[in-house]
Amino acid sequence: MAENYTDPSGNTEAFRAFAHTDAPAEPASRTGLIVGAVVVAAVLLALAGWLAFG
Repeated sequence: MAENYTDPSGNTEAFRAFAHTDAPAEPASRTGLIVGAVVVAAVLLALAGWLAFG
């Protein structure tokens, strides 16, 4: 190992700067999940109708 090797985890100031960043958390959007559930329900109803009356 080289003598000038610096341990990246040894820089406390850089770690504290990373750990103390106040990035605002965005709320998760459920629109895609709801649309997907509606599409799946419509496909299942159509399939059930096709099997029952087809």
